[in-house]
Amino acid sequence: MSFDVEASASLGPRQKARLLARLGPVVRVSADDERSQLRNRAVALERLAARLADALREERPRRPTKPTKASQTRRLDAKRRQSDRKRERGSRGEDY
Repeated sequence: MSFDVEASASLGPRQKARLLARLGPVVRVSADDERSQLRNRAVALERLAARLADALREERPRRPTKPTKASQTRRLDAKRRQSDRKRERGSRGEDY
């Protein structure tokens, strides 16, 4: 099953531009999961719809946030513990 993005009359100009950038001029899907040709066509149509919907979805831009005071404290505590652990592995004097 194929869908011609450029020739589609059901898409607006912004939608066409987004699909062309993400999927290209023609979107193709196939299905041979079932024994029935009719069921395979239905599966392919579902896959095509899902692929188009996924390509048209706009993702919100991530806003960077500052680390919380508690997370900074946890990170520094973990670094201190690791440092202590490694320092204890070193030479232990004249016991050996």
